[in-house]
Amino acid sequence: MLSRALAEMDNMPIKRVLTHGEKAAAYMADGYARASGRPGICAAQAVGAANLAAGLRDAYMGHSPVIALTGGRWGHQKHKINYQEMDDFPMFTQVTKANFQVDTIVRLPDLLRQAFREATSGTPAPVNLLFAGKEGDIEHDEAELKLIEEETFAQVPAFRPAPEAARVAEAARALKKAKRPVIVIGGGARYSGAGPEVLKLARALSIPIATSLNAKSLVPENEPLYIGVPGTYSRSCTNKLLKHADLVVYVGSQTGGMVTHFWKIPPAGTPVIQIGIDPSDLGRNYPNAVSVLGDAKTTLKALNEAMAGGKGKGSGNKKWIEETQAVVKEWRAEVKPLRDSDAEPMRPERIWRELGDWLPRDTIVVCDTGHAGMWSAQQLWVSKPWDFLRAAGSLGWAFPASLGAKCAMPKKPVVCVTGDGGFWYHLQELETAVRCGIPTVTLVNNNNSLNQETTIFRHAYGGKPSKKQGEMWHFSKVDFSAIAESMGALGIRVTKPAELRSALDRAISSGRPAVVEVLSDIEALAPNAWEG
Repeated sequence: MLSRALAEMDNMPIKRVLTHGEKAAAYMADGYARASGRPGICAAQAVGAANLAAGLRDAYMGHSPVIALTGGRWGHQKHKINYQEMDDFPMFTQVTKANFQVDTIVRLPDLLRQAFREATSGTPAPVNLLFAGKEGDIEHDEAELKLIEEETFAQVPAFRPAPEAARVAEAARALKKAKRPVIVIGGGARYSGAGPEVLKLARALSIPIATSLNAKSLVPENEPLYIGVPGTYSRSCTNKLLKHADLVVYVGSQTGGMVTHFWKIPPAGTPVIQIGIDPSDLGRNYPNAVSVLGDAKTTLKALNEAMAGGKGKGSGNKKWIEETQAVVKEWRAEVKPLRDSDAEPMRPERIWRELGDWLPRDTIVVCDTGHAGMWSAQQLWVSKPWDFLRAAGSLGWAFPASLGAKCAMPKKPVVCVTGDGGFWYHLQELETAVRCGIPTVTLVNNNNSLNQETTIFRHAYGGKPSKKQGEMWHFSKVDFSAIAESMGALGIRVTKPAELRSALDRAISSGRPAVVEVLSDIEALAPNAWEG
């Protein structure tokens, strides 16, 4: 794909990464984009376009500024059964914000510029450029072209729209009246860099803070006002408190199904203030008491100014703060025995406790969906500066995405958190990491299964699973550390809780791709969301 362009990059400060699959390439570009806020670029020839499109699904759901370059068909060869001929263009429509066909070389400058504009402005999302010719052969055409660079669209957010003063004043009035408010911050707040403004508002008015998984790194675990992660991948204490809130302030959140546990937490009828950059999101799932259109950071600055002098009024309800802290303290006490467990095979709670205690400052943690996301929401407690990237729903995303994150931020430690089920998807990209010198640490929670599926199959069998039901969720017992060593990476197998931290130390100090495989209890299931 675009071989001439790739050849021209020899003497440019561009890192070219050849992957073993197009889907993994999309995930790597996605990880790069989420870690840096800069567009990540991936490419595939025509026959690989479908795989690339599948890989863009998570970037689309996760609002990541990825730009895909794909090969397509020449107009004069359409419908003649040319080699690899298929109309790939429609496949990208559902997984991109914009999908452009570049049929002539003269359209390349303006459409490439527009791709960056679309990817980074408003709500970020992927864009596809489909070039004529199955390998992007249009690159061989020649023309006098002028390339216009627009620095504005090199980073998310491209623009920081300010809110209407009247809307900010309306939100301030609602906050002053509330007796049991909660702030919930989402991925949009992370992209906006709004963490300091959220903490300033919450501390000034004594408002409890919850974070979606995408915004988990914005609030330190030891913040007294932090009540955890709500929704489906959640802590029970967080859902309990949100159910009793009399006002919920969503910042940079679309109020989607996962963060609200399918719109049960908070329950329908709860007054909501929603701050967001996309007008179509405001009031989509809750009839907002106040909708504030604007960049999260800019809007919170304005709201902090509007609330100045209001400390202790309404929202500074001492009884509510005491109640929230008591509920969080009770939950922490409940999970402590499992976090401290010395059981073998290991309890996931202990694995995630050790990881949280060990993480170096400024680490980027890249987390898979499913159990990896649930355990991270519940048990990954981090109080130092860090960043957290989470799959929007695609199991197997985390490992390739972690490689992209490391390429974007080479000076920061990058740790992938996944299970054996997730690691199997793109295990072959470990060779890519070794060949390209991408030194990440991958922590594999290995229970030789997709044990999150056990509840599903219990229900499928009417509560009486057959002896063969394990065929749907059991794997062969494989030594991932040995596979890692055979590929030239560092492989470490951990069986005892006391061994884990030293294994992570060895991995991070090795300076090469490392896999830390932890044998865990197949019977250990993450608690389901509390609904009340």
